[in-house]
Amino acid sequence: MKKQLLIFIIGIFAIVFSSYGYNRPGSAGAQFLLIGPSPRGMAMSNAIISFPSGAEATYYNPAAIALFTKTEFMVSYMKWFANINYNYASVARNFGRIGSLGLLMTSFITDEMKVRTPLQPDGTGETFYSGDYRFGIIYGLRLTNHVSMGMSFNYIYSFLYKNFTSNAFSIDISVLYRTKINNFSFGMKIENFGSEMKFINEAYPLPTNFQFGFSFDVIDLEDCRITLAMGANKPNEGDPLGNVGIEMSWFDMFFIRTGYCINDEVRNYSFGGGILFKLAGCSIRFDYSYSNYKKLGGVQSIGVSTGI
Repeated sequence: MKKQLLIFIIGIFAIVFSSYGYNRPGSAGAQFLLIGPSPRGMAMSNAIISFPSGAEATYYNPAAIALFTKTEFMVSYMKWFANINYNYASVARNFGRIGSLGLLMTSFITDEMKVRTPLQPDGTGETFYSGDYRFGIIYGLRLTNHVSMGMSFNYIYSFLYKNFTSNAFSIDISVLYRTKINNFSFGMKIENFGSEMKFINEAYPLPTNFQFGFSFDVIDLEDCRITLAMGANKPNEGDPLGNVGIEMSWFDMFFIRTGYCINDEVRNYSFGGGILFKLAGCSIRFDYSYSNYKKLGGVQSIGVSTGI
């Protein structure tokens, strides 16, 4: 039964991927769904679909939460362009044979702005802000000693001004394969597959995206480890993209990361680091990243992850 389920999931990935034959930039809505929430992931150009760490797995690969041994939490913050605030929070826990469950919340909100009209260009005295939200429920199940699967059920809500709102539902489906040979891992995910976002008379599809990637330890010594990760993704509105990332760790406490985006007209390099503390069975990790968006400039993010 588990093998049949795995074949069925891989079949879905193949069907969806084969249907992505068009290049339609700017045709999808809710683009905030494609912004990586984890400083660790952003530092590695989001090439971590095969080895997410902690509660960041709720976004990068839901199947990974099936491997948790602790209750994992994560919060992160990023100052996006045009003074837009990007916040992410998630939690996940393993419940044994029934699988693992998680929750996530994303907010993408502008600063407060003045209401302006042609007759009152300096403002009417009113203010407003626009924003997008995503709320998700995640489920992960271990199928074999090496294979796990995961799903995320999401509600997306967007508002521009007063009654100008829209909402949609989406699902993410992922698979993770892990071995003990140099910690080799392989992951696949189809994300944001769901209904359209509609404003007034215009409807826009969600930014559906197919991803896959692998990772392995290039060096694995007692006090030092270097992991190489590579990935590729095919969005429903553009050309295929690639990413590569490297994570170097010392004593599983200090981390340096870097990454590069391939065939991306907007992004190129990224880097960051982190530090992990362990206290009485509880782990706390602080992460930072910087991502360069070429002509747009750079974006910095910070985050805290814990395992209890």
